[in-house]
Amino acid sequence: MAVNVKVGLIGPLDMLKFKNMSKVREDYIQAAPANEITADYPINKKAKLLHPDFQKLVITDIIDHPEAASKTYIFKAADGGPLAYFRAGQYISLKMKIGQSFISRPYSICSAPKEALEGTLAITVQSKADGFAADYLLANAKIGDEFTASGPQGNFYYEELRDAPNVIALAGGSGITPFLSMAKAIADGTEDFNLTILFGNRTEDSILFKKELEELAASCDKIKILHVLSDEEKECYEHGFITVDLIKRLAPEEYSVFVCGPRAMYRFLESELPKLNLPEKYIRREIMGVAKDISEIPDYPEGAAGKCFTLTIRQGPNEYTIPASSEESILVAIERAGIVAPSRCRAGECGWCRSKVISGEYFAPEENESRRYSDRVTDNIHPCVTFPVSDMVIEVPAEYV
Repeated sequence: MAVNVKVGLIGPLDMLKFKNMSKVREDYIQAAPANEITADYPINKKAKLLHPDFQKLVITDIIDHPEAASKTYIFKAADGGPLAYFRAGQYISLKMKIGQSFISRPYSICSAPKEALEGTLAITVQSKADGFAADYLLANAKIGDEFTASGPQGNFYYEELRDAPNVIALAGGSGITPFLSMAKAIADGTEDFNLTILFGNRTEDSILFKKELEELAASCDKIKILHVLSDEEKECYEHGFITVDLIKRLAPEEYSVFVCGPRAMYRFLESELPKLNLPEKYIRREIMGVAKDISEIPDYPEGAAGKCFTLTIRQGPNEYTIPASSEESILVAIERAGIVAPSRCRAGECGWCRSKVISGEYFAPEENESRRYSDRVTDNIHPCVTFPVSDMVIEVPAEYV
């Protein structure tokens, strides 16, 4: 079917209008009222509610999990106002002052998004070998204590346009927390996908949230839980590790794999997951913190281990000179010196701590390397996963306390 379209000739008047278009627009802009858009502007208020730079929280309850050397901390907004909404699987970064050090730590939210609308948010903290912030919280945090936290962060959540309708969740230890949030969201109707959790632990007695998970699975046919014990054999439990064979035995025709757990689990799965032959978009990993034994990484600079260097930190008008170990991240050195620096994920992914290297040499492990190409070539680093291998001068942005 033919369509007749009449196109007129462009005359001198049309060209003049086109030529004057930018001036006409500028006249409209200048004629607009010069009133400042304040924080009370409705769009700004909504944006601040959904994406706050930080939240002031107060502990309202603490639940002890002695079987897993863990505690769950339940928060409300310190001012009694609403909490930021989040996606099941996201985390908050909690700020603390320990001694003279201002530090932050990311913790996955284990409560449901719906609970944030009701005014509460929960994280679970587990004791770790050589733990610093975790052990401080477990020993000292009490009801009524106030904390500053980031808004919800991270991309470890279900996305219908990207992920398969069936999710196989591989969890280890406290890595169960984002999946507990997902399971709660599925059970209350906030999320809609099928979730099968393979939960690895050493023994039955050390399983975190065992009762809650089994109750959720019993209440909703979209949720399934299978426990895998590495150190004991028991009826109704899988024994050993979470392997490809176990995943394939439970997996439907189309599925995504989500992974969250300790570093040892990630390294074991590095050789297992490729055997599934899944498209890369169907394998999702929660961000992995930087290795404790950084000098043991194969590409760590030879001869750098065990050395101490001098860092010059420029932050606005201030300048600090501090010591830094070659085997601790630059961010840890900054925090140890009592300097308030920006950080959230502490795994090199979010870029919140992005800083400019003025001079000096450094090492960033490839497994935590998430910088943009432009940052690599212009010597902008993520101090949370960067280690000094010489004296350095760095420009670090300021951060709220």
